[in-house]
Amino acid sequence: MEKPIFKNVLQVAVVVRDLDEAVKKYADEYGIGPWKIYEFDPKTVENMIIREKREDYAMRIALCNIGNVQWELIEPKDEKSIYAEFLRTCGEGLHHVAFAVDNYEEAMKFFRAKGHKILQGGTWYGLTYTYLTTEENLKFIAEIYNMPPDFEWPEPDAVYPPESEKESKE
Repeated sequence: MEKPIFKNVLQVAVVVRDLDEAVKKYADEYGIGPWKIYEFDPKTVENMIIREKREDYAMRIALCNIGNVQWELIEPKDEKSIYAEFLRTCGEGLHHVAFAVDNYEEAMKFFRAKGHKILQGGTWYGLTYTYLTTEENLKFIAEIYNMPPDFEWPEPDAVYPPESEKESKE
């Protein structure tokens, strides 16, 4: 391989049982936030996939930045997703790391050539996210994105702390 496949760390994600409780703890006790909260389900995500098969799932997520890295908290809303599976087998904790790649299609060819499959994925407002079966080789789940150049973050369903919502709109 001529160059590294991963270009930058974009996101670190933690699976939690109760998103509201976790967001409050991060913000109120550690000053981490503000958090933008979104629902991911068949109404907001197209082409949902679990283990290479078309399958709907649902979760709530909260996003904030710590320095240049986005932090994501994820609460599964069903028993089908890889997040629900993670909670059952490992409990709450670090789940995956998302990386920038030069070219999503080329990166997928690279991972497929190494025998990796899509663990879970979907397309949210035009942004395709893909979790790969890298746990055995890399000892964690890697996620990559195919983000259109004109991608714009949608309005969050909620913000915590609530006073940060009006600040973000000013």
